[in-house]
Amino acid sequence: MKRNLPSLNALRAFEAAGRHGRMSLAAEELCVTHGAVSRQVQQLEDALGVALFEGPKNSPRLTEAGRSLLPGLTAAFDQLDASVRRIAETRSSVLDLAASGTLAMRWLIPRLHAFQERHPEVEVRLTACDSDDQFARIDYDVAIRVGAGPWPEGMDVGELFAERTGPVLSPSLARLLPRDIAGLPMLHTRTRPHAWRQWADASGHRNPAGDMEKAPAASVYQRFYYMLEAATAGLGVAIGPWQLVADDVRAGRLLAPFGFAPSGNAYVALSRPRPPAKVKLLLEWLFEEARRFEEETPAEAGD
Repeated sequence: MKRNLPSLNALRAFEAAGRHGRMSLAAEELCVTHGAVSRQVQQLEDALGVALFEGPKNSPRLTEAGRSLLPGLTAAFDQLDASVRRIAETRSSVLDLAASGTLAMRWLIPRLHAFQERHPEVEVRLTACDSDDQFARIDYDVAIRVGAGPWPEGMDVGELFAERTGPVLSPSLARLLPRDIAGLPMLHTRTRPHAWRQWADASGHRNPAGDMEKAPAASVYQRFYYMLEAATAGLGVAIGPWQLVADDVRAGRLLAPFGFAPSGNAYVALSRPRPPAKVKLLLEWLFEEARRFEEETPAEAGD
């Protein structure tokens, strides 16, 4: 079937102008001049034999015909963009993975070599993101996030594992007060100011750390990773998620005298619906690795 369509450039110019409501913004999006957008819209109006905009030139409004045409064009261009993007992503071997810095360093990177060995054709670019704003600013294929939601709309969400937290400390520090951590320095992080109180509520223990606001400045760390490193170095007792301290506990670098209790958070993998093959490979590996990790978790680290 032969298609009798107006100029594609004219349709793009009208769609951008109608969506933004201003010719100047459409010109910026299309990287052309304001005059070029106006001429393309005029060309489309001439081809269709109807006016698509009305009102003053500095503040045009869509006519009834323009309002009728715009939704279909927007949907069509969105579909074109998605189709082209899928082909480009399929041909590319690069995959962008975003995760919190602490999770990346303490859980993901030590295991990522297994994925690279299994799929050497896929290059994983890892980006550390530690806030909602950082995750929102980057274009990722897969993001591993921790929290209780809600998660961004339109994303597929798969839970890797539920988070459990508990006090951890260096063996050298534990020898000083082997039965009572209340007399030891308590470490805090600004990213989770209520971690000690939440652990105490979930586990039934008394909160030995009090409020973070009353803690000495030297025991409050800007990053979660710094706090766990301080605990490993014997500077105090920290609250750590099992997933982030498991390797250190197993290696004897940290002790967990009270076990771990559910925090109410979960680690999840976010991806777009209908992902390309390379993303499916990473997701399958992540869920497989998470299941293996949970199966190897000792009873004292469980719920």
